[in-house]
Amino acid sequence: MKRRTNITLIATIAVVYVTAIALSLHVHNFSLLDLWQHPGSAAWKPPNFASIPYGPHGDSIRRGALLFNETPLYASQYTPSKMSCTSCHAEGGIQPYASPMVGLPPLFPMFNERAGHMITMKDRIQECFVRSENGTPLSYTGLEMQALVDYITWLSEPQPNRRRFIGRGLIKLPALTPDPQHGAQIFAAQCSGCHGADGQGRLPQFPPLWGPQSFNDGAGMNTLPKLAAFIQHNMPQNRMGILSPQDAYDVAGFVHAQLRPAFNPAYKHF
Repeated sequence: MKRRTNITLIATIAVVYVTAIALSLHVHNFSLLDLWQHPGSAAWKPPNFASIPYGPHGDSIRRGALLFNETPLYASQYTPSKMSCTSCHAEGGIQPYASPMVGLPPLFPMFNERAGHMITMKDRIQECFVRSENGTPLSYTGLEMQALVDYITWLSEPQPNRRRFIGRGLIKLPALTPDPQHGAQIFAAQCSGCHGADGQGRLPQFPPLWGPQSFNDGAGMNTLPKLAAFIQHNMPQNRMGILSPQDAYDVAGFVHAQLRPAFNPAYKHF
């Protein structure tokens, strides 16, 4: 009886130990942890690029991926900036808490508070082009618009309502007062290696954060809460999470204080 009790105790300790390791390391492929995080369904996984079909529709998806990831190269006639869609919607639109595109199509039409009216997904894409990419609107019926719609729709397969996607939008931070001077010090230490001491980036991977080739002052990233939230969760890319919310606000305050293009009021309905 004593031996059986000892074996049971050892087995219990082993289970607790393994579970503790899995939880501490966030091992998402550990099945019990996955069931705990996503009861009744598997975690959402991005579709494989090899799954894009052949033919015109597949060609459009692939064109959309190129446009999304290297916008200045593949849509240069619509933007003079060096900003790509993935500059704000990171990792090709799938990175959690970086305004991912996953599951977006079924949410439209939706009310846009800034525009003051209902918008379609195509309207939302136009908003990015005239604000975040400091450009001009796409043709609503053009190949570029359809390619981006097809790519974003493909990213949501399988639909995350069947396989849960965690990380919609941006993480909301408490309202803090930025210290731009401290932000400049953090930028020099943590950000300039990728974006340059002058903030002009290194293309195509690292976009300019201010100056004539960056987003304009009508972009969402030109608001402190959004910029700070993006920075705090996603930057620096190789050390995500090292900045506190206050650090993120300080860096955002420093970046926000720099010169950038003015938004064209002709596009204020976007």
